[in-house]
Amino acid sequence: MLSGVIFSIGVLGVLYRRNILVVLMSLELMFNAANIALVALSRELHSLDPQIMVLFIMTVAAAEAAIGLSIVVAIFRNLKTVHVDELNQMQG
Repeated sequence: MLSGVIFSIGVLGVLYRRNILVVLMSLELMFNAANIALVALSRELHSLDPQIMVLFIMTVAAAEAAIGLSIVVAIFRNLKTVHVDELNQMQG
């Protein structure tokens, strides 16, 4: 249940917020919700395989955060904004 609530909060953050930083934090919440579900599955199955998958997800999430933040910094330097609605200038 905890995983579902956290995942729902992440989805709502991605859908309703217009700040890129908040969207990235919401994506991290969704990753963490998946990790919690996998750890619960690992405990239920008495297997370590889902926990190994959690380590891979955490590695990908860390790389995603680093790359995402560097993209946000580059966008802010060029456009002086971090709002998703104002990024249509990047087209074309």
